[in-house]
Amino acid sequence: MPLLTFASMPLLHARCPALGLFLGAVFVMASSPAHAQSAANRPSLVVLITIDQMRADYLDRFASQMHGGLARLARGGARFTNAHQDHAITETAPGHASLLSGRFPRSTGIMMNRIGVDDADAPLTAGAYGTGASPKRFIGTTFADWLRAANARTRTLSVSMKDRGAILPIGRSKSDVYWYSADGRFTTSTYYRDALPKWVNGFNERQLPQSYAGKNWTLLLPESSYAEKDSVPVEGGGVDVVFPHRLPNDPVDAGSLVRATPFMDDLVLAFALHGVSSMGLGTTSTQTDLLAISLSATDVIGHRYGPDSREIHDQILRVDRALGGFLDSLYALRDSTTITIVLTGDHGVGTIPELAPDSVQPRPTRVKLYGLLPPLIARMVAAKVDTNAIDLDEQILLMNRTMFKNQALADSLVDAFAVAARQQPGVSRVDRFRALIADSLSDPIARRWAHQFPATAQIELVITLTKFSTFGGNVASHGSPYTYDSNVPLIFYGAGITPGVHPEFVRTVDIAPTLASLVGVKVGERVDGVALPVGTKP
Repeated sequence: MPLLTFASMPLLHARCPALGLFLGAVFVMASSPAHAQSAANRPSLVVLITIDQMRADYLDRFASQMHGGLARLARGGARFTNAHQDHAITETAPGHASLLSGRFPRSTGIMMNRIGVDDADAPLTAGAYGTGASPKRFIGTTFADWLRAANARTRTLSVSMKDRGAILPIGRSKSDVYWYSADGRFTTSTYYRDALPKWVNGFNERQLPQSYAGKNWTLLLPESSYAEKDSVPVEGGGVDVVFPHRLPNDPVDAGSLVRATPFMDDLVLAFALHGVSSMGLGTTSTQTDLLAISLSATDVIGHRYGPDSREIHDQILRVDRALGGFLDSLYALRDSTTITIVLTGDHGVGTIPELAPDSVQPRPTRVKLYGLLPPLIARMVAAKVDTNAIDLDEQILLMNRTMFKNQALADSLVDAFAVAARQQPGVSRVDRFRALIADSLSDPIARRWAHQFPATAQIELVITLTKFSTFGGNVASHGSPYTYDSNVPLIFYGAGITPGVHPEFVRTVDIAPTLASLVGVKVGERVDGVALPVGTKP
C-alpha cells in the first residue's frame, strides 16, 4: 500500500475513505480565563520566533558559548524550561499550527506533515519554483485573527524558508505570508496575492542567496571549542561529513543549496527586517502588529547530522549570533519597550539510532511496517473487500469500516496487523486508538495520541516506537511522543514580561492565550491552552 503524499490529498475521500472521514472531525477544549494588560502596557509589535527542530536542552548545553540573541532571551525573559509540543506526532506542520491557534492538532486539522499546506489550486506567485500552497486544511482561528477582530488595521507578516513554517502559525488569515523558493527568491501563493509587492521584489532583486556561491560554512569558533567529532560516517549519510562545507560556485545552485546551511537563517531574518521596515509594523501605539518568523536551517542540518554533531553545535551558536544581530537591528527600527518576543520550537529531534549510547535498550532501529500489509490485502481480495478500505501511514492504521459487510473480518485484520507489528524490532507498543484515548489521564503517551487526532477519527491502531527508533529515511528524525521530541524552548521577553525561570509543565498551545492576555484581545474560540503567568496583572 503506497504511502500517502500531499499530492494524493485531493483524492483522499475517494481513494481512502477512512482518512477522508478522519480529516473532517475536530474537538476543542476550553481555556482558562486570561488577564489582560492595561492599554498603556500593550505592545505595538509581537514577534514570534520559531526555530525548527530546536530542542530545549540546546539552551543549556551550549550556554557558555552563547552571547547573542538566544542568550539574551534566555537570561532576560520568562523562560519555561519544561515546555512541550504535547502531541504524539511531533512534526513541523502540527507543531507550527499549534503555536498561535492555542489548539492541539486534533482541532487545527493539521495532524501530520502530510496533512499540511500543499495546494495545487494555489500556485506560487510570479512563476516561482515549487508546489502551490495554502492553509485550506487549517481549521479555526489564530492570534492573528483575534488581533484583526479587535482592530482591523492590524498588520501581520509571516516569513520562513518553508511554506508550512510561514503559513501555519497564522492559519487562514489573508496576511503577508512569504517563504523561500528553490530558485532563490522569496515568494507566496495566489491564496494570498497574485503579484509580489514592490518591497519583496526589491529584496529578491538584490540576489543575496546567489552571493553565497563558493562560500564555505566554517566553524564559528576555534576547533578546540567543539567536543564533538568532526568525522562521523553515519552523519550526512557518509557524504560531506567534515568541515568546511562548501556551497557550489554556480550562483543558481548556491541559491538552492543555501537552504542546508546556517546562511539560510540569515536570509530569512534579513527579509523579515526588510518587511518590518517596508510594511511599517509596530509604528503605532493604537494597534498591535504581528511578525512571525520560522527559522528552518536547524531542522535541515539536524536531520542530516543529528543533534549530537559538531554541525548542530555550530548551527546553534550561529543562530544565537544571528538572532543577536536581528534584535539589535529591530530595536534600531522600533522602540524595544513596545515589543514582546516569544521564542519557541515546533519539535525536537532524537539521537541518530546507530549512535545511541549502549545504555539505551532495546537498541534503537529504523522501522518499516509496510511489509506487514500484503497478507491483509490478500485476505481482503479473497473476501471481495475493496482494498482501499485499509491504509497505513507509518504510525497509524486506518480503516473505513463501512466498506466491510463482515465486521468480524475487519476486527481480525486489525488484530493480525497489531500482533505482527508488536513483533517488529523498534516497536514499543501498538494500541487500539479508541481504547488508548479512554485512558489518556493516566498514560502520558495516550494523552499525546488523544491530542493528535479527534475521537471520531477512523483510526484503528497507533504505533509508538521504542526510544530513538525512527520511521523514514532521515539520518536523524523526530515525530515521537518522547521528551527529546516534545520538549522545546518557550521564552517570553520584552514588553509586559517579568523575567524569571519557570520549571512547571506547560504546552505550546499556551502561547496564543498568553499573548491574547498580554495584548488585551479576546480569544476567538475555545482553545486547549491557558494564559501563563509571564507578566504583572493589571
